[in-house]
Amino acid sequence: MHCSKDVYQKGSCFHFYNRVVDGEFLFIDHHDYLTFLSKFRNSMERYPLSVFAYCLMPNHFHFFLRQNSDIEIYQIFNSVLSSYVQKYNLKYQRRGALMGGPLQSIEIADDQYVLNLCRYIHLNPVKAKMVLAAKEWEYSNYSEWIGIRNGKLFDPSVFELYNITMQEYKHRIENYQDEVENDKFKRLLFDNEREIDPRT
Repeated sequence: MHCSKDVYQKGSCFHFYNRVVDGEFLFIDHHDYLTFLSKFRNSMERYPLSVFAYCLMPNHFHFFLRQNSDIEIYQIFNSVLSSYVQKYNLKYQRRGALMGGPLQSIEIADDQYVLNLCRYIHLNPVKAKMVLAAKEWEYSNYSEWIGIRNGKLFDPSVFELYNITMQEYKHRIENYQDEVENDKFKRLLFDNEREIDPRT
């Protein structure tokens, strides 16, 4: 699903996600992840936004962002992905589209879902059994959430905005009991779209 353009207003928050075509990878080595994140960080000068939560997985990504200007923030993905895919195709000697469909976005207007959304995003690599703990996955900003890394792709105002403490969030991550697997939250995140399988 994709939000209509009229919802992209200053101060609005969105969950963005997308995956590659079947059988492909978005990131193959460590440098690929860093290239994507560097392009995203540099593009933030043109598309003012706050990064609350993100996670890059081998074949998909999730971002929870707030729009901080009148520029529709979904445009950052048009810019970043276009540049990244060109470099990726050259590096791996491939042609054609890499993404499996258009960018998916959901406006997050109900504060009660924010904690579950961030937890869902940060636990993707744990659910995929790629790491044992969220803090072990280098390509998300969970380490910023718990204060063990000082990266630029994290706006700590998320704690005040949504009345979350660092210790509370760390505790909830470590004591995760599959709350985000309930049908209600799946419908919130993906509506009638096929859910992204973090294991692939």
